[in-house]
Amino acid sequence: MVTMTQLLTFRRYLNLPIQYFLQKMVSTSPPKEVQSIGKWAEGDPTRRAKWWYSTFHTVTAMIGAGVLSLPYAMAYLGWGPGTMVLVLSWCMTLNTMWQMIQLHECVPGTRFDRYIDLGRYAFGPKLGGWVVLPQQLIVQVGCDIVYMVTGGKCLKKFMEIACTSCTQLRQSYWILIFGGTHFFLSQLPNFNSVAAVSLAAAVMSLSYSTIAWAGSLSHGQINGVSYEYKSTSPTDFMFRVFNALGQISFAFAGHAVALEIQATIPSTPERPSKIPMWKGALGAYFINAICYFPVAMIGYWAFGQDVDDNVLMALKKPAWLIASANLMVVVHVIGSYQVYAMPVFDLLENMMIKRLSFPPGIALRLITRSTYVGEVSSIRTNFTYTTIRKL
Repeated sequence: MVTMTQLLTFRRYLNLPIQYFLQKMVSTSPPKEVQSIGKWAEGDPTRRAKWWYSTFHTVTAMIGAGVLSLPYAMAYLGWGPGTMVLVLSWCMTLNTMWQMIQLHECVPGTRFDRYIDLGRYAFGPKLGGWVVLPQQLIVQVGCDIVYMVTGGKCLKKFMEIACTSCTQLRQSYWILIFGGTHFFLSQLPNFNSVAAVSLAAAVMSLSYSTIAWAGSLSHGQINGVSYEYKSTSPTDFMFRVFNALGQISFAFAGHAVALEIQATIPSTPERPSKIPMWKGALGAYFINAICYFPVAMIGYWAFGQDVDDNVLMALKKPAWLIASANLMVVVHVIGSYQVYAMPVFDLLENMMIKRLSFPPGIALRLITRSTYVGEVSSIRTNFTYTTIRKL
């Protein structure tokens, strides 16, 4: 997305004389608010969200179970490079978020509610969709698939700890159980309607991150803790370093839904939406910092190069605390799934309305969203089943 914003900025500078001339020809007072072309399927967004809505929506989209693997990434980068990459990623992604917030209303009187609207403005009506839409769908659908298996795994782990005498189900069944909740939650109309779910998810992400670093601090350093680089072949070490860089980069998510989150905030010429959205983004990044940095550094301090790829697994006890953390992860990924799926729902419903003349309403939501949830569940379950058979 950074590349797209840079290209857009470059194009705007090239077209500055034309834009200046056109602005002089039209009235200098833009309308109070102009919707972008292609609204939500059930009508215009209510746009009643406050700045703190953007905070917990962004936290829900950004902070994921990947935070628990940050100590493992530090083990392959070391104290110096690991801390530097973590700080650099935090600063770069915050700058990217600022750019996206500014681009939401870069044209006076127009709001780019979705990335495809911004892409069409930047690259043209035909090329814009092909440049932006595949990338956004890969991120959003891919994250939903990851959250599906993460939710199933954490449910399975929770039951294994909470009920040791119970008959244990296969992981694919837990994935289906997790997916079943989304058949109901997916019927919520828009971002405003999932605010409570997103808030609960944001609280859970802060909670299990706190459990991870506080548990590591309470555990203390293991006997013979070592911060040396792991002994392995140069090729294997190189790939593991790249994997660690990818883990840190993937941990800072949320930009794929930044425009959709900002679209829920009201905007006027006196108080454009970028002001409360930026305020909310700063709050989200503050919460991100107090989650990511303690988990990464304290987890690495406690276990060194022997840290697990999920720091909660390295703690092992107390069992009730680990079970609670896994359940918190489940609640969090439920909210994250909905935040990433909502723009996809909108896209599918618009396509059904325009190409198949399907009337908007409850029936449309029921068909399109249930189909999407079912397909994501089946893709993840089939992949898991095939992988287990190969192993």
